[in-house]
Amino acid sequence: MSKTKNPRRVGENEAMAKTRMIRISPQKLNLVAQMIRGKKAETALNDLAFSRKRIAGDVRNTLQSAIANAENNHGLDIDSLIVSEAFVGKNLVMKRFRARARGRGAKILKPFSELTIIVREVEEAA
Repeated sequence: MSKTKNPRRVGENEAMAKTRMIRISPQKLNLVAQMIRGKKAETALNDLAFSRKRIAGDVRNTLQSAIANAENNHGLDIDSLIVSEAFVGKNLVMKRFRARARGRGAKILKPFSELTIIVREVEEAA
């Protein structure tokens, strides 16, 4: 009478990593995520290591986590992994204000994002 096992959210040859509450706007984070989509995992790691964007380090950590999940949790070969999906979502927005002239206030929005990276094992074509 136990509960049924939850189905996997990704395929049998895929692994996923997700990072929430990244302090950057989704639009800026998507520029970095776009840079690694469809690339081999090793190439994507190198691109992120030498990127001049501030957030590239956090994206690199998420990608390394996805690769580690693929290897340790699902037994996939890390040499044949590609970044199949890298997508960005909105998270909360901190609202602050800045004092302006004549007793008014100006709105300051500090957005947060979340990043999901899915790596897939591909078979080498002969």
